[in-house]
Amino acid sequence: MEIFDCMAAVARPIHDFGDEFMSDEATAAVGLRAGFPPGRGFYCRGRFGVLGEAPASVVQAVQGFLGPHLVTAGWLAGRSVMPAEEAAACYTQAVRTWGHANIPADADVEHFNRLAQQLIDAADADALPLFAGWRAQPCPGNDPVGAAMQRIHVLREHRGACHLAAVRLCGLSARAAMVINLGIEQATRYGWQEPHPVATTLIPRWQRAEQLTDELQAPLYATLTDRQRTEFAQLVNALTASPTP
Repeated sequence: MEIFDCMAAVARPIHDFGDEFMSDEATAAVGLRAGFPPGRGFYCRGRFGVLGEAPASVVQAVQGFLGPHLVTAGWLAGRSVMPAEEAAACYTQAVRTWGHANIPADADVEHFNRLAQQLIDAADADALPLFAGWRAQPCPGNDPVGAAMQRIHVLREHRGACHLAAVRLCGLSARAAMVINLGIEQATRYGWQEPHPVATTLIPRWQRAEQLTDELQAPLYATLTDRQRTEFAQLVNALTASPTP
């Protein structure tokens, strides 16, 4: 399988499987049991805790695609519950636990882990601090299913960080990119308050950003052989085939 064909095959399943985890009530329940209030506190403090005790404005700048009010409210709501490093560790455990509940039992997680780690190790993390933070999170050697889910999350963070860089390089704001990609109603759900329609003349910029995102990820997938890329695409589809409703 060619490099760009492989990326096209795995990008959406990895993104959507991560979304399933983030939006699952079971994930929110982990945060509630840990003492986080209802809302986005566990999500923001946990996902972005790998950045350390950063001001909310810095967290917003790093992640980009969520509205600033959502990020600020969630980050501050979680601050009194536990330090950022502990929140990230708690969120990491939630990632692994969700993987155990949702990755099919017959998926070859061992082979997936070998190929996924090869991609993760090959990544240049310059200008991708959220990805760098998640790559630095310890990954268990004695829990292949949990490790597989963690690696899915890390790869998702890599593409997201590359996409944010590509969007800005193409002259779009993150808010405009969200409106173009998802529409006004969905952009509102992601924390953008009263987002305005985007001129159709900006759509080619977003399309170019999608292409640049692939180009930024291409060096990772170039480290795999044609056969390995085919295997990786098959493994991703197998791992993400049956998320629990």
